[in-house]
Amino acid sequence: MSKEIEIEESWKTVLKEEFDKPYFENIRNFLKREFRSGKTIFPPGPQIFNAFEQTPFHDVKVVILGQDPYHAHGQAMGLSFSVPIGIRIPASLKRIYKELQRDVDFRIPDHGDLTSWARQGVFLLNAMLTVEAAKPGSHKLIGWQEFTNAVIKKISDHREGVIFMLWGNFAKNKKSLIDLSKHHVLEAAHPSPLAGNAFSECAHFSKANEILRMKGFAEIDWQL
Repeated sequence: MSKEIEIEESWKTVLKEEFDKPYFENIRNFLKREFRSGKTIFPPGPQIFNAFEQTPFHDVKVVILGQDPYHAHGQAMGLSFSVPIGIRIPASLKRIYKELQRDVDFRIPDHGDLTSWARQGVFLLNAMLTVEAAKPGSHKLIGWQEFTNAVIKKISDHREGVIFMLWGNFAKNKKSLIDLSKHHVLEAAHPSPLAGNAFSECAHFSKANEILRMKGFAEIDWQL
């Protein structure tokens, strides 16, 4: 990572103070050492801030918070739960699709690329923005959570009426960062198979569109 962060301009302005803090310098230095040592880091460098690139700060309508990037080759693309076209759809995303089908008559596609959601204002943020190949959670303690907590707080402080979808206990623990008098929080179990069928029937997608519709905003076209 270079000293100059390559990130969409509105986010660069909003997060300028964070990029100047010691913890972020520690993230930079850690990743430089990892790259120099020949380790494989996901997502690829240009996609680390892809969620920010696809959804500018003032366009954020919905936040879907993930935990860790996918750690297998070809999967991570800088958007939570999303994988590039041509990559097998992960189990959690299959369950998201199944709930979308039940909730909003969604036609399940043959790919897992959620970029079209991001371009409509669905901010697909992972709490950790990088991971070492085949080592889930390997960058959990390098400072990313301080950064993404600040991102959530910036949205909470400087925007109004954003819908936060918090899936699973990890995401639900971020609720304390959100001003509930200004924003909407939808909570559910994680879509992972480890949670059984608990994610089913959360109806978050229709609920989000109902909130947007009541506020006079364009609804999200969930179809991919």
